[in-house]
Amino acid sequence: MKKSILILFVAFLSATNYAQTAGKRTSEFNLEKKVAIQGYDPVAYFTQKKAVKGKSILASSYEGVIYYFSSQANKDAFAKTPASYEPQYGGWCAYAMGATGEKVEIDPETFKIFDGKLNLFYNAYFNNTLKSWNKDEVNLKKKADANWKKFFN
Repeated sequence: MKKSILILFVAFLSATNYAQTAGKRTSEFNLEKKVAIQGYDPVAYFTQKKAVKGKSILASSYEGVIYYFSSQANKDAFAKTPASYEPQYGGWCAYAMGATGEKVEIDPETFKIFDGKLNLFYNAYFNNTLKSWNKDEVNLKKKADANWKKFFN
């Protein structure tokens, strides 16, 4: 009896923690109708080295955030290790997160894989922040990591 109560208690705590994590992620991530990266396939950035639009029929959810994929193979790869494919800083502009700690929209076709992670950038009106990021990448990355943590405290 005590063992089953303990198991139920642990299950309750796990479910509560998941709900809090998913809720926080959906409120802090750059999403449109709970979909990340404006519907682009997160795996394609790594495997095809380009931005590829995903399909809603190939959707998958990870901790409250929905991702679209361009192929079943990409969806399957994501399911194995979702955290390795998720964009840094909740899909907000990496440069802005490092430079000012602000959440700035991105152009999903302007990206860079840095330290094995997907970084997305703002690129509009003659302002491509990837160029600025490349000038001071190491320092901006450190600042962006620290600034992003503030959204989860």
